[in-house]
Amino acid sequence: MKGMKGIPRISLFAAAVISAAALLSCTKESIKTMYSTQEGWIESFLSSQTSALENARIVSNKGSQRLVVSEGQGQELDKDGTISFYYAGYVLKGSTISAANLFATNNEDIAKAASWSTNSDDQFGILTLNLSETELVEGLKNGLMGVKGGEECYILFSGKYGFGKKPLGTIPANAALAYHIWVESTSNE
Repeated sequence: MKGMKGIPRISLFAAAVISAAALLSCTKESIKTMYSTQEGWIESFLSSQTSALENARIVSNKGSQRLVVSEGQGQELDKDGTISFYYAGYVLKGSTISAANLFATNNEDIAKAASWSTNSDDQFGILTLNLSETELVEGLKNGLMGVKGGEECYILFSGKYGFGKKPLGTIPANAALAYHIWVESTSNE
């Protein structure tokens, strides 16, 4: 069988498959490069904060980096534990966190500082969830494991551990994320 201008159809099909594979390879490579860039931003943020904050420490867990700003007390949260906390979530677009990149918060002071409307009382208040019963992005879940009541921390991770290839609201696809967390309490019972 002949295809266009005497070229066998099998050759056209093979060319299409090779082109698709090459495009997919380029896409995978560009995503790997993007994640590598994001991890560089995270390292830069952590480095600047640990040198600026006297007692800060970094905890790494499965792709998540937790910068502990203020130590908590009591038991560490495990994978089946319950946590009550305030948070501010940011899209990380470089090595700094900016109010312009805030995408979610339950902390009224943070919302006001970002010039968000604070007319609705029901959107602000402590969030309580069980890690085993809640669908959290992998990076946030891994970052929360090990926190203690009273801890203040930042949890950062590349888009590899975030919302994935589909954008969500104001969060672009494969975005690196940073969460500022204020833990009220944890329980593993």
